[in-house]
Amino acid sequence: MAEKVVLVVGGGGREHALCMELSRSKHVTELHCAPGNAGTSSLATNHPISASDIEGLLDLTKNINADLVVVGPEAPLCAALADRLEQMKVPCFGPVSKLANLEGSKLHAKQVMRAANVPTAPFHVLSKGSDIDAALDDFSGHPWVVKRDVLAGGKGVVVTKDRTEAYSFIQSSIEKDGQVLLEDFLPGEEASMLVIMDGSGFVCLPASQDHKRAYDGDKGPNTGGMGAYCPAPVVSDIVHQRTVETIIKPMHDYLLSTGTPYRGVLYVGLMIPDSGRPNVVEFNVRFGDPECQITLPLLKTDLYEVLAAASSDRLAEIDVQFHDMFTATVVLAAEGYPESPVKGRPIQGSLEPIQSDGVSAWVNHAGTGFDEQGQLISTGGRVLSCSASGPTLEASVKLAYELIESIELDGSHYRGDIAFRALSTP
Repeated sequence: MAEKVVLVVGGGGREHALCMELSRSKHVTELHCAPGNAGTSSLATNHPISASDIEGLLDLTKNINADLVVVGPEAPLCAALADRLEQMKVPCFGPVSKLANLEGSKLHAKQVMRAANVPTAPFHVLSKGSDIDAALDDFSGHPWVVKRDVLAGGKGVVVTKDRTEAYSFIQSSIEKDGQVLLEDFLPGEEASMLVIMDGSGFVCLPASQDHKRAYDGDKGPNTGGMGAYCPAPVVSDIVHQRTVETIIKPMHDYLLSTGTPYRGVLYVGLMIPDSGRPNVVEFNVRFGDPECQITLPLLKTDLYEVLAAASSDRLAEIDVQFHDMFTATVVLAAEGYPESPVKGRPIQGSLEPIQSDGVSAWVNHAGTGFDEQGQLISTGGRVLSCSASGPTLEASVKLAYELIESIELDGSHYRGDIAFRALSTP
């Protein structure tokens, strides 16, 4: 059996989920994470190197003699980490920078979708001197969607029915970035599909649905994601088939035509209208968070085998299989999140996995660390999430909530209605 050394780049819930699955691989004998969090420290060797420190990550890769680097966040990909690793002849799961620009630039993503004939919302590109009022008039009658054309960590989008708010955000974005996108509003229900790709083919992971708003009933400000569940029933067999035929395959073909294989995961944000014909809201070039936490546990095939194959254009050789299960995760957020999260507070209660009637629940660490006394503390806005997997969605959601209710963090909050769309469907 080959003994493999793997480096996971990042320090959030997504990276803890990756480390959890990679630690179970029969191939991985040494697991490293940079910078990691309190959760990854029990699964991997953490290194205090920021995910934005490209030179530091390259040095670490050499020092540990990594066989595979798995990049969690988008920023190091846009900063050419995969390109540099390719020069070092180290396999990397994550696309090179010109392909990572699908997330780095909303305009670039729109241009690629247009070139690949992938369905998405009509849009205007506005810059200094543009007639903002005329552009707003074009898409009036429903909310305006304004997107900054920069890497904004999922926070560069405003959806509003308030014309003054839309106008103001357009103006400020032009001043900051030089240009901004105004899109037509797409009605429907959102879902996410994570697609692992390489030069040989692609594999669609089960579709999921996350909850972006901070509070129950999709109220409150947008967040990085307050919970998710999988598989999402809104992606029926016919919607899945249409997604592959009109979005995934055309994108894979187009990316192949650029001459550089896309080796990594393409996050496809979908909007599914009543017609069942999906449109693309956005592309991300990495596993979503918290979608990663609830799609990876459904993977029956050894995760290392899948990621290593995709990093070297051998994905078509792998028979990727999935568990016939349901998963859900509920995010515990710090007081003040998403605006100004309070950090440094102790986390108490049992964070141990629990099982009940064929359902398993566990904690995914995100913004966690240790203080000088070794006490577990919060270090970010989304502190942790409680995830569960079972034979039904209802049972998985129930046990995830049982686990989160046993954890104490002063001022923290979480949504009480994760998976409400699926659970309210007759």
